[in-house]
Amino acid sequence: MSDVGARRVRWYGFRSPLGPICYGWDGDCCHAVRLGAGGGEDLHDDAVSRWLAGYFAGGEAPPPPLAAPATPFQARLRRALEHVGRGETVTYGALARMVGSAPRATGRALGANPLPLLVPCHRVVAARGRPGGFSAGLEWKLRLLSLERKG
Repeated sequence: MSDVGARRVRWYGFRSPLGPICYGWDGDCCHAVRLGAGGGEDLHDDAVSRWLAGYFAGGEAPPPPLAAPATPFQARLRRALEHVGRGETVTYGALARMVGSAPRATGRALGANPLPLLVPCHRVVAARGRPGGFSAGLEWKLRLLSLERKG
């Protein structure tokens, strides 16, 4: 358990077909997601675990309640990523133009995204379709993109 402001965040685990996922939930919103990380209490029934179950079953619902972005720029990125649907990708350059920034600054902000998957930064790729980076590692990014293209 950890404190975020005045809220107590509990960490829960989720067993996905791609590997373990750990997320921080305070009862009202999700504060962080760690792909490939175990820990926390397993199999909690909350908005995040239900969203994850639906996502891995092939659905795409609006994300559960999320903690507020740390900066106005991260808020703009979140809004822009809402328009990149399951199975689609956008380049860092195109996303940067959408939010009025440079591709490298956009990439750095995406790398600091505390909510990967829920805020779908894995759908952002480098020029000419190269995968680019991902905070959980290239293997997770490629597996998520493959899963989304199949479903």
